[in-house]
Amino acid sequence: MVVSDSLSSDRGTILRVRGPLEFKCHLVSTDARHMLKVISRTFETLKSQVKSESCVLTVCDSPVIIWPNKDVYITPQEITPNAPCDDILKWIQSDEQDPAGLRSAKKKSKKSSAASVINLRLMMEATKTGPLSAPILSRTVQKSHFLSTTFPVDCVVRTTVNETIKDAFERLLKALTHQLCEMEKVTLQHTKGTTLLVPEPLHFLLPEPKGLVTVVYPAGVPDSQLEAQRKELHQQFELPDDWPYFRRANTYHFPNEPYKDGYLRNPHLVLTHPTLDNGKVYLVQGTYSYHHYMQDHTDDNGWGCAYRSLQTICSWFQQQGYVERAVPSHKETQQALVDVGDKKASFVGSRQWIGSIEVQAVLNQLLGVTSKIMFVSQGSELASKGRELANHFLTEGTPIMIGGGVLAHTILGVAWSETSGQIRYLILDPHYTGAEDLQVVTDKGWCGWKGTDFWDQTAYYNLCLPLRPKVF
Repeated sequence: MVVSDSLSSDRGTILRVRGPLEFKCHLVSTDARHMLKVISRTFETLKSQVKSESCVLTVCDSPVIIWPNKDVYITPQEITPNAPCDDILKWIQSDEQDPAGLRSAKKKSKKSSAASVINLRLMMEATKTGPLSAPILSRTVQKSHFLSTTFPVDCVVRTTVNETIKDAFERLLKALTHQLCEMEKVTLQHTKGTTLLVPEPLHFLLPEPKGLVTVVYPAGVPDSQLEAQRKELHQQFELPDDWPYFRRANTYHFPNEPYKDGYLRNPHLVLTHPTLDNGKVYLVQGTYSYHHYMQDHTDDNGWGCAYRSLQTICSWFQQQGYVERAVPSHKETQQALVDVGDKKASFVGSRQWIGSIEVQAVLNQLLGVTSKIMFVSQGSELASKGRELANHFLTEGTPIMIGGGVLAHTILGVAWSETSGQIRYLILDPHYTGAEDLQVVTDKGWCGWKGTDFWDQTAYYNLCLPLRPKVF
């Protein structure tokens, strides 16, 4: 388990190559030393394949094919090795495209701040040019073992401004060879008997200026058994030991890749921050899912807002790797409240509301997460809570559930001026009933910045501020 070079995430296009590499080795003995030698020899063969002229990289959703070890030979031949690497983007298919395969020039959405990614497939030419020769068959009878598996290569580099295709792909091939070296180390370390553990490359986005890094873990080994490796990584990158940067749940999600569960992630990232005199913005840290009315084939319109805010909070703990438990359904939430003695058994399956105190109890019961409760006797007092809320997002970084009157919302951040006291709240509204449409959610204010008049000035409010476990 070793890390590739870090890639600063502020600029440049990401080149990402994936593909299976067939790992096959023949063992005449199961002696441990013999096995390790044969495995290393097989990895050398794989590295030779990657460095050979048979190595081919195809650009996904385009007609572009690149032979990186043939002086970076490219088809179509209109693309030259000395062209800027970003020129490849013009050949990737999109919704608007001309018959030649060139992408039409489209205005980027103002709400698209994601880096461009060029996805590539790693392939090997099976045939070679030249005279054909007759096959030769030989037969040997002996007892032996044959190890065969597929290794999933997943390698990334970030291009620099105006970097040529030739230079970028030379770096990519070096990174790919380096990744095979790290996969070899992990395989040798975790091989037991004739059982191979497949090495698994994973990408993690660390705080700037460290950027995107790649770690090779042994597939099938749970995070709980990799604590020593994670501690080593935290020390290597000088990271605090109170945030699980290298747990699998924190693997980097590449731009424009849809999430399989269909939920929107971090819709607030496309919003423009409010401008306050001497103000600063304090935001939720990490990734969460937007949970709201009518999702999951559940009609909870009018009563389920606090349940949905709770789900958003639970998704945050899950996606930061603090817990492995799935986001609870409404019935599971209700059952948890029955189990702790807060509700009677008849509560399960009902449409009864819950509030901040119940959210606190469920987080503790299901996730083992403790929370702080902030009481506000009337909505007008929330304007004076800027310092406490800002400190929460600085130190804990978790979403906050706020309930008042008959409504519940999720606070994702605050913009606050210490000098003037001005404050704005970043609100995620669980009362939304529409489709998972980022444009609608942000344009219509279901996720947006609100002023102090958003709150009922005379209603009392309770805020549940979850505290994240100080673990890595």
